[in-house]
Amino acid sequence: MKSFEEVFLSIILGIDPGSYVTGFGLLKAHRDHVEHVSHGVILLPKDQALPERLRVLAEGMSELLEKYKPSAVAIEKIFLGKNADSAFKLGHARGVVMSFAASSGAQVYEYATRVVKKGIAGKGSADKLQVRDMVQRYLRLSVIERMDASDALALALYHAQVSATDQKLQRGLSPKKPIKHSEGVSL
Repeated sequence: MKSFEEVFLSIILGIDPGSYVTGFGLLKAHRDHVEHVSHGVILLPKDQALPERLRVLAEGMSELLEKYKPSAVAIEKIFLGKNADSAFKLGHARGVVMSFAASSGAQVYEYATRVVKKGIAGKGSADKLQVRDMVQRYLRLSVIERMDASDALALALYHAQVSATDQKLQRGLSPKKPIKHSEGVSL
């Protein structure tokens, strides 16, 4: 009989945070492949003030974390756009996600958008459609309707790739010399 670890190594939750729509994607990382579990979006009420939207996001995160119990959460690093107000609101949403993920015991990893795009689609300047197409192909999904969910799946998939590489390298090194991936921040 196979042990739990032999069946799959981890459940990875990718999160594309937003102040109105937050995408999520869940994958099981096995030793030799990645399996799609679920994806979707948490819709935040557009007619409500930011504190109420953050409360709804917190409830959605709590439900996802309780139901799937991921060991890793991959989240998009913040980037500064032209609109400072939007960046601040995104920062609040990221804070909710990171706080709930860390409180659940999951390790939290942050990845820059360009790094994920390069890892998934082969170039950091890939557009959202190119990334979605590659995610659909890799996970053998016929359609991913929401770009927010596609971006979240891309984050989870990229983390699975980085983790698999790190684990292969770890097996070749002594236990006294652990590797930390430069793009991931473990909290």
